[in-house]
Amino acid sequence: MTQLLNRLSLALAMTLSTTPSVMAGPLTTMDDVGKALHACWTAPEGAQKSTVTLRFSFKRDGSLIGPPRTAAIDFPGNDAAARKSFIDAAISAVKDCTPLTLSPELAQGIGGQVFTMQFVSPDACGGDCNREASVRPN
Repeated sequence: MTQLLNRLSLALAMTLSTTPSVMAGPLTTMDDVGKALHACWTAPEGAQKSTVTLRFSFKRDGSLIGPPRTAAIDFPGNDAAARKSFIDAAISAVKDCTPLTLSPELAQGIGGQVFTMQFVSPDACGGDCNREASVRPN
């Protein structure tokens, strides 16, 4: 029983340590914001060589101003359901990761600005998707 509790505690600790809202300290740069949002992103099965760019805005408290919107999509093939699933996964990543904990300096300048972020299927980024995890002003 003790071993089971230890394993559950370890699993919970690992889950919490990768959840952006409980990352150590507030986010201080837009690159930090991109990495936090990317940590919530999982491309759905069947998304090959696909990208979606979302547009969204934050309030100073790190929450979203409205839902993220699709700005661009590159999804090969004609499978409308798979395409929608890919877009929905990216939107869910942003929604599920917010509100973010922002440093006072970042919060001061972030409110109301429109940002874009590209979400990329693992095969489209060569396996190093963290380099793609950037949030940029639109």
